[in-house]
Amino acid sequence: MGTHTAPDRHREHPAQAARRKQAVTARVPAPLLVVGSVVSIQVGQAFGKHLFGAVGPLGVVFLRLALTAVVLGLVWRPALPKSWRDRGLIMAMGTAIAGMNVIYLALERLDVGVAVTLQFLGPLVLALIGSRRLLDFLWAVLAWVGVFLFANPGGGGGLTLAGTVFALVSGASMATYVVLNKRAGAKTSDGSYLAYAVAWAAVLSLPTGVWEGGTALLQPWVLAAGLGVALLSAAIPYTLDMAALRRLPPRTVAVLESLEPAVAGLAAMVVLGEILTGVQWLAIGCVVAASVGAVYTPRKRKPKR
Repeated sequence: MGTHTAPDRHREHPAQAARRKQAVTARVPAPLLVVGSVVSIQVGQAFGKHLFGAVGPLGVVFLRLALTAVVLGLVWRPALPKSWRDRGLIMAMGTAIAGMNVIYLALERLDVGVAVTLQFLGPLVLALIGSRRLLDFLWAVLAWVGVFLFANPGGGGGLTLAGTVFALVSGASMATYVVLNKRAGAKTSDGSYLAYAVAWAAVLSLPTGVWEGGTALLQPWVLAAGLGVALLSAAIPYTLDMAALRRLPPRTVAVLESLEPAVAGLAAMVVLGEILTGVQWLAIGCVVAASVGAVYTPRKRKPKR
């Protein structure tokens, strides 16, 4: 009888495993988790651009999503929700994640710092939607000043129509993901919904990724580099963000994540040698300031009746 009960004593319950994983990040200051997530994702995206010559941007997207799904699946060992409504939420999240990865098509046509700044307009617009305050209108104007500085040929902006459209589509998908992820967070405290959502995004990216990347996707060095990009730009940041959101107000997290465009410019300079002009840095500064202002500025509470 002992031979049958011994394995049960050593088997770790999924809830215990989740608490053990959360305890690791609990020792790190929460703001540092967000900063680490920002740096990790932007460095990962910059390295991902190095793979364009081997498998193309669509191949990189597929590698990133597929390998991230494998990593998250191994870490969280998720159970598929029984409710079809919850499964629909997962598929919607996955579709938004696939849309966010359109940023790689923008990176093919724009400098990393420029593309990420345009992408970040999505969450900024989400933060401003529905507001009638004059101050929020001024934040929106400041953001569009940044876009104008990028688009101004005399300022060395170097925008292309296709690159701009891809970056804005990615930004709209990011705003959608923020809303859906908040709903998912109310249903589960672990990464199970996220793991399945990334897996669905990988399925959506499979046809275009294989079409562009072909057999090059199976080369050992490409798989190794893709795993590095997946860890840096997705698996690690997603995990750090979830841990931070348990200990920080969403507004604080949003303010810290507003640093992404500036970090993207620095990462591209170090990893890819992309040097931005003074006008482009000013444009990034405008968007970052608008994002911080829109999120951090306190709103008046409606009086209770």
